[in-house]
Amino acid sequence: MSDVKEWIKDTVTQNPVVLFMKGSAQFPQCGFSGRAIQILKSCGVENIVTVNVLEDQDVRQGIKEYSNWPTIPQLYVKGEFVGGSDIMSEMFESGELQSLLKS
Repeated sequence: MSDVKEWIKDTVTQNPVVLFMKGSAQFPQCGFSGRAIQILKSCGVENIVTVNVLEDQDVRQGIKEYSNWPTIPQLYVKGEFVGGSDIMSEMFESGELQSLLKS
């Protein structure tokens, strides 16, 4: 599991915007993941790195332990955990997410 956590750390620190989700940006496989992608696109984010947690059980479990957050999707911006779909929605509505993504 430490290899998975190292891979997760590398992924979130080497890419500005990373979304761990169910499915892909083109074909989300749950409503929360779909909503997260919609929000990021509404913010004008073009280079979203997505990780489909359904493809690897170790990554699916590893990301929950890495962030100490029990649900998917999970958004990381510049290496920092932002939150899941509900938090993203709240931040989007307040304008906070747009500011975070532009900084």
